[in-house]
Parts: sequence; structure tokens; C-alpha cells
Amino acid sequence: MSKPIQVKRLIRREELLQLIPLSDSAIYRLEKSGDFPQRFNLTPRCVVWDLDEVENWIEQRRTALIQPYMSPDVHQRKFRPVRKQA
Repeated sequence: MSKPIQVKRLIRREELLQLIPLSDSAIYRLEKSGDFPQRFNLTPRCVVWDLDEVENWIEQRRTALIQPYMSPDVHQRKFRPVRKQA
């Protein structure tokens, strides 16, 4: 006999949107591309996400954004060149 899947907590769409301030279509696109936890149906009319997976996704995004950001060198751009200072 196989072990049952252990899920700590499931959240519905309303709770997900409180955690992730994205539109429904943006979340759907991320799911479809494999960049967001997949929803699944509890019943034909009830769709849920695993809260642990969503929180892990948020943490991955947070650590990815914490890395130092280097702004581009505006003097190398081809359009709208920077004027030389006198």
C-alpha cells in the first residue's frame, strides 16, 4: 500500500491572490510555463494550491531578487545617447 501524500495546507484562489499580487492570467501563464506551482482540483469546482509550494516559490523569487543589481552603462547605449558634460 502506498503512503498518502502529505500536504500541510491548501489554499484557494482568494488566499493565493492575497499572497501573490498578480492577476489570474499572469498566474496561469506562470503555471503553464512551469514557473509557478501547479493548481489541482479537489472537486470539479474547487481548485487549490499547496501553500508550502507557493511559499517556496516566493522565497526563491526573493533570493533571486536580492542578488546585486548592476545598472547598465548608459554611455554605451545606441539610442538616446548621453550628452557629454562640459
